[in-house]
Amino acid sequence: MATPVELAAMRRAIIISASGLGATSPNPPVGCVILDATGHRAAEGYHLRKGDPHAEVNALAAAGGRAAGGTAVVTLEPCNHQGLTPACHQALLDARIARVLIAVMDPTSRGEGGAARLRYAGVDVRTHVLEEEALVVLGPWLAALSHRRPVLHLLIQTDAAGNAAALSAEALAEIEIERHAHDLLISLDGSAEEGRTGSHGRGFSVPTIAVPDEPEGALAVLAEAGARTVLLAGLSNLGKQLLSTSLVDRLTLLIPAPEPSQPTTTAPAPLLPDGYILSRISRTDSQLIVHAECC
Repeated sequence: MATPVELAAMRRAIIISASGLGATSPNPPVGCVILDATGHRAAEGYHLRKGDPHAEVNALAAAGGRAAGGTAVVTLEPCNHQGLTPACHQALLDARIARVLIAVMDPTSRGEGGAARLRYAGVDVRTHVLEEEALVVLGPWLAALSHRRPVLHLLIQTDAAGNAAALSAEALAEIEIERHAHDLLISLDGSAEEGRTGSHGRGFSVPTIAVPDEPEGALAVLAEAGARTVLLAGLSNLGKQLLSTSLVDRLTLLIPAPEPSQPTTTAPAPLLPDGYILSRISRTDSQLIVHAECC
């Protein structure tokens, strides 16, 4: 069981892990908090981009000697292999961490996972701690692995009748907010740019040609780029095809806010395609912002 202090530390680790959104791909966004042997928070860290230290290593570096005998609270199972950076499970052992709490197990572990190796070394390991909450950040990365393609988010402006329309000022503002949590932003003309300019490290590239306007070619280009999350701004021909084949994972619609009382003279266009369910609704001064997910 995790203590209230450890649960609070895990929530902090989840929150700071989101700092890596739109930057870590093809790696996952991970956060870590170190508690010292007395249970006090000693340090924290997150993974910034591929090729840079992982969350555990950053947190341990900040904790220094206070990590000995302490607890590492991490959102994803520590890695068990050395790639561009050392294995995180070994870094935890070298720092003499006594206890490790993990939210989500890593499906990419090679052979025995980091949790198993830590247990073999005598570390007290607890898994699936606040797993559902950690999936708020890690969910898209895991979905991209499962689907073997990037998670796709389509944002559309509609008119009062529910038909696609030119992007409003509110839609452009929403795109400007959302883009920072995505690896790539795809415009109506198929051009691609980083969600956060210059944020990514090794293993990622921005497509230098227009993304093809048919799903198979587009997904191949996006996968080759190393993208795990992609925002499509506006309903292009590609967006229509992706939507009709349920390849859009998240859908955001901006709809002009209706009057309190008004007649309907024609049947409006369907708000959501079949297979999509509402997940959240908010509003601006003049627009409703409707979020849906493919089920």
